[in-house]
Amino acid sequence: MPTQASPEASGAAGALLETRDLTKEFRGFRAVSDVNLRVVEGTVHALVGPNGAGKTTLFNLLTGFLAPTSGEIRLGDREITGMQPEQIAHLGIARSFQITSLFDQMSVVDHVELALASPTGLGYRFWRSSKQMRQFRDRATELLDQVGLADRSGAAAGSLAYGQKRALELALALALDPKLLLLDEPTAGMGLEDVDRTIALVKKVSEGRTVVFVDHNMHVVGSLADTVTVLQSGQVLAEGTYDQVRNDEKVITAYLGQAGEQHV
Repeated sequence: MPTQASPEASGAAGALLETRDLTKEFRGFRAVSDVNLRVVEGTVHALVGPNGAGKTTLFNLLTGFLAPTSGEIRLGDREITGMQPEQIAHLGIARSFQITSLFDQMSVVDHVELALASPTGLGYRFWRSSKQMRQFRDRATELLDQVGLADRSGAAAGSLAYGQKRALELALALALDPKLLLLDEPTAGMGLEDVDRTIALVKKVSEGRTVVFVDHNMHVVGSLADTVTVLQSGQVLAEGTYDQVRNDEKVITAYLGQAGEQHV
C-alpha cells in the first residue's frame, strides 16, 4: 500500500506540484499537518476525506488564498510558498471554486472573453471597447465548444442550469491555459446526469494537463483519478490508486464507511 512520499523521495522526476511538511494552524488548531503531497505531471490526482479532513484548507494553501504556518510548496523546480493568488495564477495554476461566482446579467461568451483578456491587462480596465475584446471571440468560442456551451454563448450566465454554470466556470479556468487545474468539488450539488456529464468533461480537458480535484462522490473519484490521497484530521492517511485506497481498512473506517456503500 503506497504511503505519502517523504520530502527526500518526492524530488524524483515527473512531479509538477509538491508540498513538503506543509502545515496550517488556526490559533493552535492544525487544519493541515505536515502534508507531503506529490502530484505527477500529466495525471489526475484526487483529494478525499471526511468533512473537516483539511481538503479545502490544503486547496487554499496551494493557490495562495492562505499562507502556510510552515512547510514548502513547489511548482516544478520553483518554490511558490506564500505567493499571492494572482502570482500563482500567472505561473500556470487555475482553480475552480465549490460555490459558483458568476455575473448573472453578463453573457456566457463575455465571461470567457474577460477571462482571456485578464493576462493582457485589458481584463482589469473598467473601460474596454467592444473592438478590443473582439480579438478574444474565436478562442472564447472554442473554449465554450470544449465544455459544451457553444449554443449558449449569447445567453446570460444567470439563465444557465446549475451544471452549465459549473461548465462555464471550467471554461474560465481553461482560459488561463493552466499547467495545473485545481477543481474544488466539481460535481457538488449535481444530479446524476450532470455528474456523468461533468466526469466526461473533466476527462476531456485533462488530456495533456495535470488536474487535482476534491470530491466527496466516490464514483467521480473512481472514474477520474490516477492517484487518490486520503486526508484525515489534516494528515495524509493513505495514498494509491482508487482500488488500493478503497480496500484499505484505515480508509474504510475513517471515510468510506461513513459515506455508505452506495458511494464506493
